[in-house]
Amino acid sequence: MNIEGAAVVVTGGSEGLGASLARELASRKARVVVVARREEALRRLVDEIREAGGEAHALAADVGDKLATHAIAGAAAALVGSVDLLVHNASTLGPVPLRALLDTECEDLARVLEVNVLGPFRLSKAIVGGMVLRDRGLVVHVSSDAATSAYAGWGAYGVSKAALDHLARIWAAELEGTHVRFLSVDPGEMDTRMHADALPDADPRTLARPAEVASRLADVIARSAEVASGSRLELSHEAAR
Repeated sequence: MNIEGAAVVVTGGSEGLGASLARELASRKARVVVVARREEALRRLVDEIREAGGEAHALAADVGDKLATHAIAGAAAALVGSVDLLVHNASTLGPVPLRALLDTECEDLARVLEVNVLGPFRLSKAIVGGMVLRDRGLVVHVSSDAATSAYAGWGAYGVSKAALDHLARIWAAELEGTHVRFLSVDPGEMDTRMHADALPDADPRTLARPAEVASRLADVIARSAEVASGSRLELSHEAAR
């Protein structure tokens, strides 16, 4: 897709990959709406992007809150117009330190699914209809290797990311024949607060920098027409292309 001039929504954008992707897309002349719960961090990010000459807008909201869904979609449309690119990046691990499924409270699993699966589903429902009417659009689901590998202690998160991957495939199957497309992208291990929360003993020097990953993801978005809708991509492999 053509990133220049595109109306973009990035969730989970106050830090980590989401913030880096917002910077990267804005540097490529996209008009970016950044959604996250932390309003102060969002404001700092938006100010930074604007000072660099980009267009960005902050929406403080919780994608796991059902009542916030239409407010996010409506505010985004008012700020940048009809959305061309929706990036579902917002995510939660659940309680840390990570714990086995037998030690996971039902309410904690429900919250992880609410943010990581139901939130993207609801926001897509609110935005994708307009994409279908315009017969264009791209939805990116930010996944994880925990979606395809069973790691002890990562049960709630892994289950949610596996469901998120399959959600993208089903959207793609149901909207086959339109020019609305869906991708799941595994960004790999990054030096982020979430990774540190999950694996506090990991050496940050062994992890990818979010800015580098965001650049690769933006390249994937730019050439997304070359990839079958519903595909799952690993950015570590894409870097070699």
